[in-house]
Amino acid sequence: MLVKICGITSLEVANLAIDAGADFIGFVFAESKRKISMEYAEEISREIPKHVKKVGVFVNESLDVVRKISTVVGLDYVQLHGDESPTYCDQISVPVIKAIQMKHKHDVTKLDQYNVDYFLLDSPPGKYRGGNGDTFDWSLVKHVSKGSDQIFLAGGLHSGNVYQAIKEVQPIGVDVSSGVESNGKKDPEKMLAFIREAKKKGD
Repeated sequence: MLVKICGITSLEVANLAIDAGADFIGFVFAESKRKISMEYAEEISREIPKHVKKVGVFVNESLDVVRKISTVVGLDYVQLHGDESPTYCDQISVPVIKAIQMKHKHDVTKLDQYNVDYFLLDSPPGKYRGGNGDTFDWSLVKHVSKGSDQIFLAGGLHSGNVYQAIKEVQPIGVDVSSGVESNGKKDPEKMLAFIREAKKKGD
């Protein structure tokens, strides 16, 4: 099971996530309490081992900005959390993770419109696109026509529910941000507990 820890804001937090077993770390370049500058993300990125994939999160950003940040920071993936079109996604040279907000059964049909590497199925937006700590009805994923090897599950996951979520949805990976935080900061014990639960073998 792949695990992505999103909302990395310092090298210290990045190292804690990697030590806990994270496969992907996410930098948020959109409006968020976890937003990071391109310059600081590039500094952190230099210290990240190659086997850990670096993801940049964007919301309705211009292609030029996405391309520049991707190049400067050395992103392995671009995660698009806004209303980006399939054509927009096709113009990005690094692999794309397209976030789809899951509210109704018909939301799964949006996946068929995109030719991307992964889909991140997330809760409907609150104040920000993603990172709001709410789950959605996982049964909606049963209607997804794409293979589960293309699905990352997000939205309100934490160490207490991630194992059940994985059993129900069978994604290739899970994504967490607020679910491994205490008082708005990444919590080493919560990250470790989350990754342990996510990667434990099922019955």
